[in-house]
Amino acid sequence: MNTPISVSTLNSQIKSLLETTFIQVYVEGEVSNLTYHNSGHIYFSVKDQNSTISCVMFRGNTKYLKFQLEVGQKIVITGNITVYAPRGNYQLLCNKIQPAGQGALALAYEQLKAKLEQKGYFNPDIKKTLPKYPKKIALVTSATGAAIEDMKKVALHRWPLVEFILIPTLVQGEGAAYDISNSIKYADSLSCDIIIAGRGGGSIEDLWAFNEEIVANAIYEARTPIISAVGHEVDYLISDFVADIRAATPSNAIEIALPDINEHRMYLDSLSNEFNNLLKQILFNKEQNILNLKKLFKQNSIETKFEFIESEIKLLKSSFKSTLAQKASNSQNELEMLKRTFENNYSQYLNKLQNNIDLLKSNYELNHPDKKDKNGFVQISKENKITSLNNLEVGDIVSLQSPKYIAMCTINNLKKQ
Repeated sequence: MNTPISVSTLNSQIKSLLETTFIQVYVEGEVSNLTYHNSGHIYFSVKDQNSTISCVMFRGNTKYLKFQLEVGQKIVITGNITVYAPRGNYQLLCNKIQPAGQGALALAYEQLKAKLEQKGYFNPDIKKTLPKYPKKIALVTSATGAAIEDMKKVALHRWPLVEFILIPTLVQGEGAAYDISNSIKYADSLSCDIIIAGRGGGSIEDLWAFNEEIVANAIYEARTPIISAVGHEVDYLISDFVADIRAATPSNAIEIALPDINEHRMYLDSLSNEFNNLLKQILFNKEQNILNLKKLFKQNSIETKFEFIESEIKLLKSSFKSTLAQKASNSQNELEMLKRTFENNYSQYLNKLQNNIDLLKSNYELNHPDKKDKNGFVQISKENKITSLNNLEVGDIVSLQSPKYIAMCTINNLKKQ
């Protein structure tokens, strides 16, 4: 008969068996029951359609996890089976986790990008503008890389008046993100006009420090305008989105940050030409004003006024003489016209009087009593007034008069024919 063993012994034997049998396993499943513990450990489960297994990833391995685990996410785990003997529970101890069907770095990049965009880190309204003429620029980059030499050459050719402050920084490998973050914070405290954070080109792994959240936070919190100038990659890095300006290369960052001294020289030449032309125009206008004032002064001088008065007097004299002559001529013409008019009117008046006299004479001759002596015709008078038979009545006393005789008569009978 077998001797019974204790529960602890059984669990120890199971632990030894499982941990020596499943030293390294690759498991694919869907994340569930996810917990990020304050200690830094990650507890979760992976499952498929039929089964579930508990998983743990201790803090020592989480620092190599490039992306954020999410419930429902499909992952591939590299690890081994471990047993917690006091409870008799077994779980999968995760050493490495990769997203299923997608690279860890690509997933981590998209997750951080979405997170920072939601927090407003990419908002264009908060981007700071670069000063037009910076005097001091802090360079957060490696002191031994080619980037610093390229930036110095471009600056010497473009704007040699600027002062550079190099902050030697680890830009690749473990701890690079923390070093870049600290360097940006230090540069922000130096009261520089611009901060350029960057490095030369490389693989995505080499440039990954600029995709870390700690670097994004340092850029976002800086008061100094920052240019992100990392490598020759076509795709944007997280630092490119958060920074105020993105440059394709460190040399391009210098071109963006500094004005072109040659352009300013040409601008100064154009200003000089414009100033000279403007000065010539001003002098010409002043000269014309002086000439005009001189002419005006001459026109209003006493000599000119006397000359004007003399000419006016001469003109008046000439005009007066002409007017007198004209008036004399007009008066003579008027007198002759009046004379002719008077003679014509007088002649007409005399003719009118002569005609009246002739008419009166003719009437007198026609009405002379000697010419009215006709047989059977007498002049009837009543009360010494000539009248006609129509005005007589029975009993009237009238006189009948011919050129030679007067007869007094009484009307006894009067009738109309």
